[in-house]
Amino acid sequence: MRLSRYFLPVLKENPAEAQIVSHRYMLRAGMIKQASAGIYSWLPMGYKVLRRIEQIVHEEQARAGHLALLMPTIQSADLWRESGRYDAYGEEMLRIKDRGGRDMLFSPTAEELITDIFRAHVGSYKDLPLTLYQIQWKFRDETRPRFGVMRGREFLMKDGYNFDVDKDAALHAYNRHMVSYLRTYERMGLTAIPMRADSGPIGGDDTHEFLVLASTGESEVFYDEAVTQLKLGHRDIDYTDRAQVAAVCKEFTTLYARTDETHDPAIYERDVPAERRKVGRGIEVGQIFYFGTKYSEPMGATVQTASGEKVPVHMGSHGIGVSRLLGAIIEASHDDKGIIWPEGVTPFHCGIVNLKQGDAEADAACEAIYAALTALGLDPLYDDRDARAGEKFATMDLIGLPWRITVGPRGLKNGVVELTSRRTGESEELPPEQAVARIAEIYKGI
Repeated sequence: MRLSRYFLPVLKENPAEAQIVSHRYMLRAGMIKQASAGIYSWLPMGYKVLRRIEQIVHEEQARAGHLALLMPTIQSADLWRESGRYDAYGEEMLRIKDRGGRDMLFSPTAEELITDIFRAHVGSYKDLPLTLYQIQWKFRDETRPRFGVMRGREFLMKDGYNFDVDKDAALHAYNRHMVSYLRTYERMGLTAIPMRADSGPIGGDDTHEFLVLASTGESEVFYDEAVTQLKLGHRDIDYTDRAQVAAVCKEFTTLYARTDETHDPAIYERDVPAERRKVGRGIEVGQIFYFGTKYSEPMGATVQTASGEKVPVHMGSHGIGVSRLLGAIIEASHDDKGIIWPEGVTPFHCGIVNLKQGDAEADAACEAIYAALTALGLDPLYDDRDARAGEKFATMDLIGLPWRITVGPRGLKNGVVELTSRRTGESEELPPEQAVARIAEIYKGI
């Protein structure tokens, strides 16, 4: 993409309404625009990152054997009355009436609707296990929406639901989700720590939330520093192998990590060496639940077992805040100049800066680099504007592309361009074709 043809309405000054880094940089980098309190329009670059995050979520769900579908945002209140949650959910639910006077609602979650789909089409244990998920917009009418996409009213969420014949099978689904989520966050350049949590209005006794460490986090976190060193990397995990999946979950949940709500100082001091005891703040980016027959029993979602007995299915639900993740990544990865995107989610793989637009040699070199990167399947952003070098560098720093290739007449006389890492600030002079090859190698396998 050529920046002269792109819609990127960057702001030079910090917006007064932005209280945290992610909100400030998303507004300044032209990623979002507030439509009303807690509701945002996603402008091209913000939408591009959102789709990259969404794609990673889809890929890891597919790897775990989960099936995508799409449910409506508007649901009938009748289903929620069946489960007993319509009146219990609280004022966060946006309740509406259609023109026929029927009670409807804007979905804050979809346990009832997915259970209705299941009971209409599945009746035998032979059809299990089954996990269905969607990535869909949700609405929760927050009392005080703030912090941009971190606590908005409308948000994009991945919500998944497993159906299993018994508790053991359902707990394997729970563990499977934990591993798939850990891999998802890792691919986004995040260290997300699973912590036992409260189930809230979803229900159930087994639940973990995933927190990303960031100074602006809502929760105080007490943790063993060793937990932040754990990585899945490129491990070949068989999601059908219960023992293997359970072992990975144990590895990531055995080390001490608690929010202020569940922190036990006695256990912390007993189990964690003093030099590894850390206190920070965390941003919740996902949560998994096992709630047994909480929804299937009152809604009649049953299957026939091998012995002919009809039993309510065991269920769980599993959520990732897709739009919230974008803000969390910025909170965890930025400096005083702007965003620093991890390679896995960057809107453009590389920025190209032409220091002397209109110079025949510089223009030709930039065009050749742009064409070469594009031919390799990469997505570069070429700053071809007739603007000062300082303005171009400031824009690149603000929008946070991981790599920048700077092209100028002086370097070209020596046959080189400058390749710069946004994260470290380190630069290297290379022939143009080597710079292109280096970028291609960096993104190989990401």
